Parts: sequence; structure tokens; C-alpha cells
Amino acid sequence: MPVTFKGVEGIKSYRGQRVGSSEWHDVTQEQINMFADATKDWDWSHVDVEKAKTGPFGCTIAHGYWTLAMLVPLLRDVYKLEDIGMGLNYGIEKARFPAPVLVNSRIRLHMTLKDVIDVKGGVQLLMGCEIENDKADKPVLVADIIFRFYPSNQVAVNK
Repeated sequence: MPVTFKGVEGIKSYRGQRVGSSEWHDVTQEQINMFADATKDWDWSHVDVEKAKTGPFGCTIAHGYWTLAMLVPLLRDVYKLEDIGMGLNYGIEKARFPAPVLVNSRIRLHMTLKDVIDVKGGVQLLMGCEIENDKADKPVLVADIIFRFYPSNQVAVNK
């Protein structure tokens, strides 16, 4: 069940805490192919099922950036917002892909709210994110991501 952040003060109350984990999500060849089409990255390790069987992982693998892109939908399982007018992706402090994401596996996100700082008109969150895979013995993504959230009555300023 997602945690509900109620306004900026509600977000601040979770500073330094593990917020939660997402549900498990299936990784399908169709998703990998759609990402390959969107990014024009058709490397055989991602899309050539037959050739990938003879590769180092025995099957196709998801793109690292697909895994990174999955943060937003996985985060929806971790928290919900109330009394927030707008949220923006602001950046990534660091991101690593310690293990590949195998096709026909499942991924799950664990998120810690490392820090919350005031910025003009809102708050900036530093979220520690780790995605695990049910077929890997180490995380498939470790990243510190930055979001900015603005209350309903504020206009975001790009500063």
C-alpha cells in the first residue's frame, strides 16, 4: 500500500526514512522491444531472442535505461501525493546497473527518502532507489534521483 505524502510538510516528515517498496512487475520481451523501438537501440542482446540464447545471459536483457525509466511507474506503487500542484524530475545524482535485467523476470523498487530541502516555491527530494530482480543476486539498479514538488498554490521556478 503506497504511503501518502500530504503536502510539502507531509513529504518532510519522511526525511531520512525508508518509504517503502513497489509491487513486483513483470519484464516482458514486448516491453523491451517497445523500448528498443522508442530509443532506436536494437542491439541483439535486447531484441534478438535466438541469438541472445547463445549470449552470456542465455536470454535477452532489458536496456539499462529501460530499468531507469521504470523508476517513475514503480514509484507510483511506493507513494501518492495529496495537496501537491506539480512534481518535476530534476536529475540523477548517480546511477549504476550492477546486474542485468533478464527477460521474463520480475523487478521491484525499494525507496528511501534521503533528504528534503527547501527550494524556491517548493521542496527538492533526494530519493535513494534500488531495483531488485527475482533472477539476480544483486540489485539491477542503484540510483539517487532528484524530484522537485510544488504545492498547489505555487508556480514552479526553474532555479
